[in-house]
Amino acid sequence: MTRPAFKRILLKLSGEALMGPGQFGIDPATVDRMAGEIKQAQEAGHEICLVVGGGNIFRGLAASEQGFDRTSADYMGMLATVMNALAVQNALERVGVDTRVLSAIPMASICEPYIRRRAMRHMEKGRIVIFAAGTGNPYFTTDTAAALRAAEMSCDALFKGTSVDGVYDADPKKVKSAKRYDSVTFNRVLTDNLRVMDASAVALCRENEIPIVVFNFRETGNLARVLAGDGIATIVVNEENDHG
Repeated sequence: MTRPAFKRILLKLSGEALMGPGQFGIDPATVDRMAGEIKQAQEAGHEICLVVGGGNIFRGLAASEQGFDRTSADYMGMLATVMNALAVQNALERVGVDTRVLSAIPMASICEPYIRRRAMRHMEKGRIVIFAAGTGNPYFTTDTAAALRAAEMSCDALFKGTSVDGVYDADPKKVKSAKRYDSVTFNRVLTDNLRVMDASAVALCRENEIPIVVFNFRETGNLARVLAGDGIATIVVNEENDHG
């Protein structure tokens, strides 16, 4: 399946992706590998911004289910994403990539506040921009933050790096006969609850016609392959663009 070339992309990484083989926290070797792949994509001519989750450190929703106040728990989760963003920034700068972290919650001592025009300027200058602290509001996930920033940055696509190679009609880790989609519509994702991203993020991408590309980022070299249209992935699009 040939996919359109995307110039400007937002790459959404789960916090769990930074754990590598561990059960918690940040694995430096894994983050270094990801930084190398992101650099490779940038060198291929793509403009890249990132949103990183915080589930490897703290998961607000899970904490609220155990008795934490939901708003406080979500803010704690946002702070976890700032820690991850700084780790990714550090890895990118070690491989010579100019990077900026912009946080939706101002914390001037360690990163810049999120200002859309500033973020756009950084991208125009060839920097990789990492958006931290989600949307800055409780009750919204980093998936929704990724969709929001992709729209604000006028991205051509939202790339969701996961541990599976696309979108399936059932959980491929539990159902051996699960079918993988090459292409699927936003409406199908929402109607069948295919768990690509949360519903508000999917709806936001649908309304702004931002394709979601789901691929396995744990496979070395896969980001470059998928960006080139060669790798295995699923693209989520509106009906009129669905050729799958």
